[in-house]
Amino acid sequence: MKKIIALLVFSFSLLGFSKIMAQDKDPISWTYESKKKADNSYDLLITASLPKPWHIYSQNTDENGPIPTTITFNVNPLITKVGKITETGKLEKKYDKDMKANTLYYSDKVVFTQNIKLKGKAKTVVTGKINFMVCNDVKCLPPKDVAFTIKL
Repeated sequence: MKKIIALLVFSFSLLGFSKIMAQDKDPISWTYESKKKADNSYDLLITASLPKPWHIYSQNTDENGPIPTTITFNVNPLITKVGKITETGKLEKKYDKDMKANTLYYSDKVVFTQNIKLKGKAKTVVTGKINFMVCNDVKCLPPKDVAFTIKL
């Protein structure tokens, strides 16, 4: 009888572990690059590629809506940010009745671009993190942070 109980406990433990392991993985593929525009001027490009049916929210989505994508750059005394981060992609707008908010999001691909000026001729890297949430028509995955490094 003890063996049967132990076997049942072990089986339920494995079932719980397999459910944890089967959770959805982040479907986004991120790439990072810098493009020189002029002397000491660069565009930092952060690209999110998403398989169907996933989408990622804009930085500018309604404050009552889902968690917007935010990109934070770590302090680097060798660079100065110029302007705000722009988004390039097919922006979609939809009223979400569950959130009671207008949502702005990108499916397939979006490129976030930050222009910077490099102080002097030194080589450096830009680091930071992206906080984002992805959803499909059925569910949303919990917000996640991804660190990045971009060489200049």
